[in-house]
Amino acid sequence: MSSPVYQSVDAVPNNAWDYSFKPVYKFNITDTNALYNVYFIIRHTNAYPFSNIWIRISSKNPGDSAFEQSRLEIPLAEQSGKWLGRGMGEIYEHRMPLTRNDNGKKFNKVGTYEVRLEQDMRLNPLPEVLHVGLRVEKIGYRNNTATAAK
Repeated sequence: MSSPVYQSVDAVPNNAWDYSFKPVYKFNITDTNALYNVYFIIRHTNAYPFSNIWIRISSKNPGDSAFEQSRLEIPLAEQSGKWLGRGMGEIYEHRMPLTRNDNGKKFNKVGTYEVRLEQDMRLNPLPEVLHVGLRVEKIGYRNNTATAAK
């Protein structure tokens, strides 16, 4: 994996993600010709009670006053129950793509983007969640938009 343009991870208070805990991530984009992958990061214990997590993602582009909201299901385990993330002892970390396809995402404006994460499961607080975060990686350029800028 390439080094991130941005990565930040927050500890979830009391290791239980409450509806009221809504971390916000602000990152700056300077290269609007590049393609990026955006990842949701979650660390949980082996005792996390579900094979997935539903999250609400609110995002705001530079210059916008309102957030756009979407709801997304993120699988955390195979049907067999085996966790998809990397494990060390009782802790598992997942870096799950939020970009909708393998081509990456293009940010059309230079400036600061904001992303707010909320858990959207029926259980509140959601137990055994240790950390959540966001990672943005530059993955390159489309052939027809390749430039020498870095």
